[in-house]
Amino acid sequence: MAEETEKPRISDADMLARFRTSRKRPACSDTLGMELAEVHQDEMRILVDFKADESFANPTGAIQGGFIAAMLDEAISTNIIIASNVTMTAPTLEMKVSYLRPLFVGPARVEATILKFGKTVCFSEAACMDPDGKVVATATATAAPKPFKRF
Repeated sequence: MAEETEKPRISDADMLARFRTSRKRPACSDTLGMELAEVHQDEMRILVDFKADESFANPTGAIQGGFIAAMLDEAISTNIIIASNVTMTAPTLEMKVSYLRPLFVGPARVEATILKFGKTVCFSEAACMDPDGKVVATATATAAPKPFKRF
């Protein structure tokens, strides 16, 4: 009986290039101004840059929390897709966000790390930082990795 062979893993640089040049980019990634900045597959960690657009701001000029949560969720999901060697998607089962300080219009960066990648559940954490590197929000999330499938 033949053993199932796993798809060979590409380098961090090649994975980064693959995501940056993808034509299958989701519209939500474009809305958030998402750009994958760094891939560290051995650490199951990525850095993602976002552009907090003025249309995301509330009346005080701070970015509305739902957009920050979307940035955190997008980075966590992207990290799981990369960790699966781009064989799985990562529907979020639950996510807890803690807001620590305001984020204003302009660049933001999210660092997402997988804590445990199991067969049916993946546990992750992420931190959103302002341009000065100050953490503005953190998240913990549980996702259910599933083979890619269009609905």
